[in-house]
Amino acid sequence: MEQLRLNGKTALVTGASRGIGRAIALALAGEGADVAVNCTASMEAAEIVVQEIKNLGRDSFAIKADVADKPAVETMVRATVSSFGKIDILVNNAGMATVAPSEDLGESVWRRGIDVMLTGTFFCSQAAGKEMLRQHGGKIINIASINGIVAFPERASYCSAKAGVMALTKVLASEWARYGVNVNAIAPGYVDTELVRNLASQGTLDVSELVNRTPSKKLTQSADIGKVAIFLASEDADNINGQTLVIDGGWTAYGYLESWLNK
Repeated sequence: MEQLRLNGKTALVTGASRGIGRAIALALAGEGADVAVNCTASMEAAEIVVQEIKNLGRDSFAIKADVADKPAVETMVRATVSSFGKIDILVNNAGMATVAPSEDLGESVWRRGIDVMLTGTFFCSQAAGKEMLRQHGGKIINIASINGIVAFPERASYCSAKAGVMALTKVLASEWARYGVNVNAIAPGYVDTELVRNLASQGTLDVSELVNRTPSKKLTQSADIGKVAIFLASEDADNINGQTLVIDGGWTAYGYLESWLNK
């Protein structure tokens, strides 16, 4: 019988009640990890993911916490350690969409985007990192975005936060490598999530246009992100630190006329 790559490991995944976070939580559990499922809003949705994880034979619990709230984050990490005895893997996935013309972007929207996606990533990494430093080992995986590399219009807060996440990944990796802690990031392109499908059904997003712009001619699936998270959380990635793996079907690599892809 093949050995599960994360057997005996414990994980905390933020924003795990749906979408990419849910896929990552289930992927980690499928490889043997016990997983704490964080949500900001819907505990009902989080509990469904918890049950899915338990159906895989792993332990799990749901915890509601705003990652931009430092005391709430510290409580969440303590609860994870209390329940599982340790924390081996942290996945900073919690995020939000902030789309508006820069000249009209409200201060509260700007700050909330930065607070959730960048400050929240730091707060969670800091709290979990302290435990990992004491353990002399751990894996932190930050969910960045191709928008940390290339700019999309009307996404000033989102792009700035994701670029910051990529830089933070390098800083933490540089500081904590000596303690056996690896910090890496995943930068997805357009992912076939419920959010993307809803936008398409509303006519505000043209999926066929996205597919035609992508060299692989397909959107990334949430399961694709889960597979990369498993790799980064496993011993196979022990000597990878401070890196961002781009999962976008070639979107950021491609820089020629769009018409060439449609020949």
